[in-house]
Amino acid sequence: MNKIKSISFILLLVGLDVSAQNATILPLDTCLSKALEQNKRIKAADFEIEAAKATKKSVDANAFPEFDASLMGIYLGKPLGGGFNGMIPEAIASGSVNATIPIYVGGKIINGKAAAAKAIEIYEAQKRMTVADVLLSTKKAYWQIIQVKEKIELAKKYELMLAALETDLNNSYNAGLIYKNDLLRVQVSRNEAKLAIEKAQDGLELAKLNLALLIGLKDISFDVQDQVVITLVADATQTENTVAARPEIDMLNKSIEAMEFQKKITRGDNLPTIGLAVSGLGTAGKRVNIKDGSNTMFTYYGVLSISVPIFDWGKTSNKVKEQSFKIAAQQEQLENTKELINLEIQHAELMLKQSLRQIEVAEQSLVQADENLKLADDRLKSGTIVGKDVQEAQAIWQNAYSKLIDARIEYMINEATYKKAVGLN
Repeated sequence: MNKIKSISFILLLVGLDVSAQNATILPLDTCLSKALEQNKRIKAADFEIEAAKATKKSVDANAFPEFDASLMGIYLGKPLGGGFNGMIPEAIASGSVNATIPIYVGGKIINGKAAAAKAIEIYEAQKRMTVADVLLSTKKAYWQIIQVKEKIELAKKYELMLAALETDLNNSYNAGLIYKNDLLRVQVSRNEAKLAIEKAQDGLELAKLNLALLIGLKDISFDVQDQVVITLVADATQTENTVAARPEIDMLNKSIEAMEFQKKITRGDNLPTIGLAVSGLGTAGKRVNIKDGSNTMFTYYGVLSISVPIFDWGKTSNKVKEQSFKIAAQQEQLENTKELINLEIQHAELMLKQSLRQIEVAEQSLVQADENLKLADDRLKSGTIVGKDVQEAQAIWQNAYSKLIDARIEYMINEATYKKAVGLN
């Protein structure tokens, strides 16, 4: 991958209103920090991770003994109560404590714990993807606000140019030097310029609402930094490590590993299971002790169970095959994602290079449009052209300036997109 040449330029906003000057100024770094702290998508990703951690603790507990206790009371009426010459008591109270210990369950516990751990890593990779998306969206929203603000200031400057031209043409019309249609044409253009300013100001509110949503602000009583000095040098080499560092790839790799553990868990259904249960029992009642006829009896017992699956009509083996096919499908998706990421990086690099060329062309066009406008003003004063020609020169200048603003903002957005593509958020 070729190096991206460096570029340095300054975006300046002038003539700000009083409300903007009194608003809280948010530089880009502050916006990004707020997005990391307040964005709802990132918060939701944090909750997903905490849920996965809770699941992991629950799965880990499967390896520990389980204890339970029970208490029961029985009263028997006649003729059962006291029957058989008092051998059957009328009232009995019985309690027990049980412990169940898994000894071997076909590796299900070990593999289940490993799969649960991978689930946490998957959600962490998912969060990194979410963070990258949110940061990119925040950068785009930030630069779009600056773009709209610059367009507003440009529209104001253009309207002032038309106002000055209207004044000159009105003086010429009053002196009988031009026709009224020359004056009316400028007045119509000035009205359109005023309307464009109002639309742009509405667009600024929408752009601020978009950024406020991303960074967790409740209102739009803020402003972005009005003077931004930008020096960019993008020099990232596309390597296998670059692709592997992407959270999408990490997440797919972790998913495959988790599915491998799930496959082992399924295979464990064909393996023997060994468990041990131990219970303690206490009973109180008239002559309940069958050994000596006393009123209390305490005992215990243990059960060791071994279960060996013999034949299940291929149910488990087919589940294992199903899991193998799912793993194979996931591996194909992984390779496809790698190819798409490579394409994404190449496209992002191409768009960044195009943005550089567009800035160079737009800067040259603005210089030429500025010179053309100065010549038109001079020729109007000397009487060799009419107001329509100056108006056209002003429109050309305004269009050239607008394209330069768009080119610079597009570069900033493409640069942010490129950094995300190569994992440099």
